[in-house]
Amino acid sequence: MFVTKGKLITLFFILLLSACATFSPNFDEPELKVSAFRILPSNGLPEFEIELHIINPNSIELNLRGMSYSASIEGHKVLSGVANKFPVIPAYGEGKVTLSGGLDLFAGFQLLTELLQQRNSSLKYKLDIKLDLGKYMPDIRVEKAGEIVAPATTSPRGV
Repeated sequence: MFVTKGKLITLFFILLLSACATFSPNFDEPELKVSAFRILPSNGLPEFEIELHIINPNSIELNLRGMSYSASIEGHKVLSGVANKFPVIPAYGEGKVTLSGGLDLFAGFQLLTELLQQRNSSLKYKLDIKLDLGKYMPDIRVEKAGEIVAPATTSPRGV
């Protein structure tokens, strides 16, 4: 009886390891693009909406279980949130996900104060996103960073 249990346990672990091995070797991280960033009308603090375009380069569908995200401007975390209702992104397919969140009031005031003092022509931003693909897949972390440059103003010329 003891030998049979040992063989069953060994067989279980071999199957478990082979199942895990099939998930990750050929799995490519999905590509995320920010396709829209909107300020929504509200009665109090501004609400934001971020639209992500997700590209799935894999032969299996992406069934997102959850997502957490945060956005910073000039090092001030001004927006954060979580979401858990997503469409299934088909294998070798694309889909859109819309996230929403509110402004962090104190970080917003700090940012505004800093911007008024420095008067920079550009702002550095960073968007951190964590995708949860479920129990048997590792979380995917995506960081998008860049710079928002204000358009140059031209002064009128005398003729």
